[in-house]
Amino acid sequence: MSASNIYENAPLGSVIKYGDHGRNGIGQLVRKTPPRERATWPSPAAISLHEGDFSSGSVILITLRRTYSVDSDLIFKIIERPAIGMVRVLRVYDDNIELLHVADNREAAELWLAMHPCSHTVLEEVTADEVGADVVEGRIAA
Repeated sequence: MSASNIYENAPLGSVIKYGDHGRNGIGQLVRKTPPRERATWPSPAAISLHEGDFSSGSVILITLRRTYSVDSDLIFKIIERPAIGMVRVLRVYDDNIELLHVADNREAAELWLAMHPCSHTVLEEVTADEVGADVVEGRIAA
């Protein structure tokens, strides 16, 4: 499936695999950036994947995220979607929504947020309606 299909169909928190037999990886979908018209150039929509953290002890030193334009030539595949009842911790600012964390339930999400305070956050539960829409619209992990 294309990056454009991921942008249109995969919910934040999905685990996405990508590759082209040379550049390969896997990550969690953390952002969908809408297309933008700038004075000097237009930028197409994009997806961002969190591929991992490198830490020393309990301190994260480097966070690895990669962003791919919807016109990327890589092949993408949804490996896993967030389950019903999981709760996304989202940071919302301007036109951007960024996934900060996916918790098993609301209590775990609130605990994570208390330990990692951020401004402009909202909690969003994965509902049966969201998962059901994926089934009805043929968007089961492919």
